[in-house]
Amino acid sequence: MKQYTFSDMNRASGEILEAAMIEPVALTKRGKQKLVILTADAYERLKGGQHTKAYLLEDAPDDIHNELMEGIDAILDEADRNA
Repeated sequence: MKQYTFSDMNRASGEILEAAMIEPVALTKRGKQKLVILTADAYERLKGGQHTKAYLLEDAPDDIHNELMEGIDAILDEADRNA
């Protein structure tokens, strides 16, 4: 999970919110996690509003498959930028 400070949030909120669309993002204050930003879907799954299902990749509905592939692409892009 990426971490940003509250000061980072003031300077780069757009970038941080964009990152939170891909994975949860922690906001820290004095080195300690204080808040986590996550998508509404992720929040609903955490609070039990939606039942989580498991699929084989080839059996996943198109929306689930697309979301997974976008997440993988984002992770690979980030790894390439940090290489």
